[in-house]
Amino acid sequence: MNNCYCGNTKPYSECCEPYVTQKELAPSAEALMRARYSAHVVVNVPFLKESTAPEKRGEFVEKDVREWAKNSEWLGLKILKTKGNTVEFNATYKAQGKTIEHHEVAEFRKDAASGKWYFVDGDSHVHEEGQGHHHHESQKPIVREEPKIGRNDPCHCDSGKKFKKCHGA
Repeated sequence: MNNCYCGNTKPYSECCEPYVTQKELAPSAEALMRARYSAHVVVNVPFLKESTAPEKRGEFVEKDVREWAKNSEWLGLKILKTKGNTVEFNATYKAQGKTIEHHEVAEFRKDAASGKWYFVDGDSHVHEEGQGHHHHESQKPIVREEPKIGRNDPCHCDSGKKFKKCHGA
């Protein structure tokens, strides 16, 4: 008995397959995320499109998704954090001889009327396995060119008033 592609210990037929084949609705954002990963493994592009929020389907390019899913060797999914409608995860795959980690914070939405979960959007980046996040350029601090004027400092216009009573008002 093999584990599901999503990393759960249940077999695919009892874990993600009922969602991917749309026989059942995913009960949570995390369950839909796991099913979407499994759908990449089994190259079920119609499910990936159907589980994308309707307003985002215009950005969904079936040919590109199919090529990515088919030409990648899917190595594993790690759910890092789930909070409400947000799932943070790492999906690892091999493409063109390189092992890639796809890190994403994905947002989902549950349709109140149907009870169906949808993938809405995600903030993601990829890097080669083992590089981690240390190679990403760090945010540089903002450097002020002029000195900061405090509220109680003399105003810069030489009025003789405090900044807060003159130009800071």
